[in-house]
Formats: sequence, C-alpha cells, structure tokens
Amino acid sequence: MKKKGLIIAVIGFVVLAGALSYYFWQKSEVEAVQEVAYIHNEGETQGTTYHITYQQPEGIDLKAKIEARLHEFDLSLSTYIPNSIISRVNSNDTTVRTDALFETMFNEAQEVSKRTGGALDITVGPLVKAWGFAINKDHSKLPKVSDFMPYIGYQKVRIQDHKVIKDDPRIVIDANSIAQGYSSDVIAKLLEDNKCRNYMVEIGGEIVCKGLNDNGQKWRIGIDKAIDDSTSTTEELQTIISITDCAVTTAGGYRKFYIKDGKKYSHIIDPHTGRPVQNNMLSVTVIAPRGIIADAYDTPFMILGVGSCLKICKSIPGMECYLIYTDKDGKSQVKYSEGFKKYLSN
Repeated sequence: MKKKGLIIAVIGFVVLAGALSYYFWQKSEVEAVQEVAYIHNEGETQGTTYHITYQQPEGIDLKAKIEARLHEFDLSLSTYIPNSIISRVNSNDTTVRTDALFETMFNEAQEVSKRTGGALDITVGPLVKAWGFAINKDHSKLPKVSDFMPYIGYQKVRIQDHKVIKDDPRIVIDANSIAQGYSSDVIAKLLEDNKCRNYMVEIGGEIVCKGLNDNGQKWRIGIDKAIDDSTSTTEELQTIISITDCAVTTAGGYRKFYIKDGKKYSHIIDPHTGRPVQNNMLSVTVIAPRGIIADAYDTPFMILGVGSCLKICKSIPGMECYLIYTDKDGKSQVKYSEGFKKYLSN
C-alpha cells in the first residue's frame, strides 16, 4: 500500500510540475508579447493591399524585406507585370523557365484540381475576363462560352524540365485563386526567418498567423455576413473566430458580381460549364495549416456545395470549413465542420 501511495504521490507531483511549467510558459509568452512593441506594415501588391503585424525581438522593421520578397513573388506569379514568369508563359515565350514559386503554385493547384474534380482550374482566367471580371470590366454583352471551352482545362497544361507545356497555345494560366494565400505563406516564412514568433499576415483578405497578438491573445478574425454588396461598403460580421498557427481564407459571391437583365452574375466561374456559378452557396471560410491550401480550396468549395465541401474538408488533415448558404426558402443558414467549433469566439 505504501508503494502504491508513493507512486500516486510521484504521479501527482509530475502532473503538478507539468501544470506549473505550462502556466509559467504561458505567462512568459504573454510577458514577452508585452515587452517588445508590435510593428505594423501595409502597402499594395498583386492588385490588392497587404497588412502585416508582427513582433520582431530586436524591434527591427522588416518592411523593406517584405516588399522585396513580394516583388520577387510578383515577378513570378503576377499577371499585372508583363515580364513576370506567368505573363511570359501566357504569351508563349519559349525561353521562359519556371522557378520554385511558380512550380509550388502550379503543383498545388493541380493536386487540388484532381481532389475537387476540376472545380479549381487555373486555366479558367479567359472566361473570368470574358464574363466582365477584369481590370477593364465590360458587362455590355455576355460571352459565347463555347468559343472558350476548347482551351479551358487543367489537364491541358503541365511542367516538364522547368518549362510549361500547353496542349493549346491559347491556354492562359491565372494564379489569382491561390496566389494571395500562397504569398501570405511566403511572407510568414520571411518573418520566421527573422525571428518573429508572433505575427499576422493578411494579403487581399487571406491570412496566415502565428503566436499571439499584442494583447497576449489569439488572433481574432471576423467572418463577414454574406450580404450582396458590390461596393464593399457593408461591414456586418457573421461571427468572430480566434486562431493561431494556421491560415484562414474566405471566398464568396457577394462582393464581386453584377446584375444584368435582372440576373446576378458572380465572379466565381464553374470550369465545367464555363458560366458563373449558380447554387445556394454564399460564402466559404477555410482554415488550414498553410495559406496556399486554404486559398486553393475556398473557391472550388463555392462551386461544389455544402455536402461535398464537408466531405473533402474531413479528408484533409488540419482543414476546417465554415459555410454560409441559403435553404430552400431562401433563408441564410450556416454549417461548419466538427473541428471548426474550437475556433468560434464566445
């Protein structure tokens, strides 16, 4: 009996020691947050904006490094830059070779295309433009989809020896559905390489974060209500989530759309039909270990619908999703994956 009592006492001591160690670790983390001021950088990139908040232990402002890295990213994947790798690929420059940034984007996109049955397709760009969702918007007439479909399809393009091979020279690659989440990963890596343990990177609304905010708490992110507003002036929140050490992205058809002859046309194009998606999905928020993964899935989830979203989400480690949709009576409803509960703020 004495031996049993001794074992219990030892176990109790170990548990207590572990609890105290965890308490003091948490306390030291919060104290560390309070000791060094957070730095906030913002600017423009990829035709959108970025906002980055981080704590650098020595108080070093990393904006110059951040913008240099974002410029490198643009030189690979921005269609806004004529001499970027992706722009040269699209213009059929036979001398252009892909780099690591391009190939990571391409390979991830192809994998997601396979998993989603082609709901993600990086060759759909010409249709997005044809439907009037480009820099120079034209909603005067609707496109003839059949003219475009022969050169739409992720299976019609591949990389061999750092060269992009197309089945049709008219094929255009557009990384917009994945690039902002990916670039958030790239900047997060830069921050970690510069000793930042607490940070939040937001590029075009796609977020990657780690550690704690300047209040010593997890990062709090708002999920918008899916209210049609093409002016982006309505800011009403559906809910708030608390996250750390992950990425979160959102896709929805309630910001970029137009009405023509009484019908709504969303910027989310279904690659299978070549037309703006028409279903009951309003908004999809995805949490994943990396921004490139979350961003790659949120748009195809808008196309696939509630049941398929939840099924695919469950099959991918570390992924959770929050879905806003309309029911048969046209009322807004919410469903989310089982693991998403832990992110919901009280």
